[in-house]
Amino acid sequence: MPNPAVVTSQVWSSGGRHLWPSGGSSSAQSHERGHLVYAATGLLTVHSGRGTSVVPANRVAWTPAGSPHWHRAHGETDMRIVFLPPFLAGRMPGRPAVFLATGLAREVLLALTGPSNYDGAVPGYDAPARARLLRVLVDELQEIQEQPLYLPQPRDKRLRAIARAMSGKLEDNASMADLGKAVGASSRTLSRLLRNELGMSFYEWRTHLRICHALVFLAEGRDVTQTAYACGWANPSGFITAFTNIIGSTPGRYQAGLQGTAHSH
Repeated sequence: MPNPAVVTSQVWSSGGRHLWPSGGSSSAQSHERGHLVYAATGLLTVHSGRGTSVVPANRVAWTPAGSPHWHRAHGETDMRIVFLPPFLAGRMPGRPAVFLATGLAREVLLALTGPSNYDGAVPGYDAPARARLLRVLVDELQEIQEQPLYLPQPRDKRLRAIARAMSGKLEDNASMADLGKAVGASSRTLSRLLRNELGMSFYEWRTHLRICHALVFLAEGRDVTQTAYACGWANPSGFITAFTNIIGSTPGRYQAGLQGTAHSH
């Protein structure tokens, strides 16, 4: 269960900003409106009964209305929240999702959650201007392919057991057949379940799970080599290739960018 930590918060009707210490987590919650979460610095994980979204500083996570969830910060994290009105939320997926934060999306998110919302000395946007910015933000996200940083929780109890085993021992390269024996399922059965439930092969599933953990390790200060071995790669170069293919930047560049450029917003 999450353990609420000391957090500096600014909250207003259409969003909020929360400065989390590393390791800080929220209580379980749900909201009447769907919302976007962005880590201007640091890294967030958004947990629900349906899965986990991993939100580094170049991604934005969507959580639909009424979905119970909680957040955890990895590294000093500047969390921004934008609630969407129903007519825009209806254009978003009906399940949690993660999107690339393009330059435009990032600047709109920072503008919508900046000091003008909580500092009376800073000029703010009027309602029509905010509505225009929200439409631009949703339009931008709809143009972007969803990112593979949402790990759905499998429904099948055998897959759940394997997910727990892999998460608990990331460096273990046990085959699908070996993992299947431990839960009483054949490779053929597991392959079918993975395709039907998650739309992935076993190799893709394990790679994405490891990359999601690697993002957290890097955010918490482990170096690239330590992270590569901890997550099951035989050498750092293989890890760097897999990471870059999924995240779009090398682990080193990603880690250097975790400090973000949001402090002036």
